[in-house]
Amino acid sequence: MVDTSASQRRVVDAERGASLRFFDQVVRENKDQVFIMQFDTIVQMRQALTSSVGKLDDALAYVDTESNRQLRQQHGGGTLLYDAVVRASDEVMKKQSNRKALIVLSDGVDFGSDSSLMDAVEAAQRADTLIYSMLYSDPGAYGIFGSRDGNRVLQRMSTETGGSFFEVSKKQPIDRMFDILQEELRTQYSLGYVSDKPVTISGFRTIQLTARQKGLVVQARHQYWAQR
Repeated sequence: MVDTSASQRRVVDAERGASLRFFDQVVRENKDQVFIMQFDTIVQMRQALTSSVGKLDDALAYVDTESNRQLRQQHGGGTLLYDAVVRASDEVMKKQSNRKALIVLSDGVDFGSDSSLMDAVEAAQRADTLIYSMLYSDPGAYGIFGSRDGNRVLQRMSTETGGSFFEVSKKQPIDRMFDILQEELRTQYSLGYVSDKPVTISGFRTIQLTARQKGLVVQARHQYWAQR
């Protein structure tokens, strides 16, 4: 999921290149499926779920920021981050099984969504989907004040769904972040249990996972959706 709002204009080329290299290394034909979605003033599905790296490569060519003409027509544009996560969770991820993850490349700033940050988090949780977020921002896109909320937003999305948060920088380039992400996706553990409390009303249930061995850090979601 790629943020293509105007604030990302100077980083979108690097995002496309790193994404393609990631697909080449990770996608296993007939085993893995990937979709590409971009979001700015609107949310667009560029490529439906596929195992074809060729189709993903072709779709990436169309992932781009809005033109100045489009921005003028839309009175400045927008960034529908929360709406995009809700749509991806409800329309795509909820229908899938096995390991599921959303990879979000964004500066974390939402402008114009009907959904809230909590709506986005809960939609991913209902779909049993992890969010791996990559903060990739152009320091000059928001003037001298910068974008101060993006870090907090993306960290919360990832932490509350059991994923990870990455921040792209000169010391940690985007290709390096994708390498770490690839390793995490390939070394996950899926744990399940049967609750001793029957579900009488559908709702979220809090969960806490700890390890007996000292020195281990558990990365897991904080709640799950119990369906009646």
